[in-house]
Amino acid sequence: MASPQPTEDRPPPLDKATLKSAMRAFRKRLKLTRLDDESRLGGRSMTAGARSSIAGVRPPDQFPPEVWEELARQGRLRSLGSGLYCLVD
Repeated sequence: MASPQPTEDRPPPLDKATLKSAMRAFRKRLKLTRLDDESRLGGRSMTAGARSSIAGVRPPDQFPPEVWEELARQGRLRSLGSGLYCLVD
C-alpha cells in the first residue's frame, strides 16, 4: 500500500480584489503619513516646504499579514523589517 502524501497546510489563495484593495489602502496610508510629515510646523513660524523623509509605513490592520507578505512576494511592496513596508519604485 502506498503511503499517503503529506498535505501542506496552505491558506486559501488570496483573490485579486483583496490584493487590489490592500494596495489602495496602503498607498492611501503612505500618502497621508507623508502629507502629515510635510505639513508639520516643527516650532518654526513657516514650514520649510521640504519633502517627507518617510520611506515606509506599517500597513493597515484591516488586512491580515499574509496579504502584505503576498504583495511583497509579488514585488509590489518591499518589506523593511519590523512590520514596515514601502512601495517598490
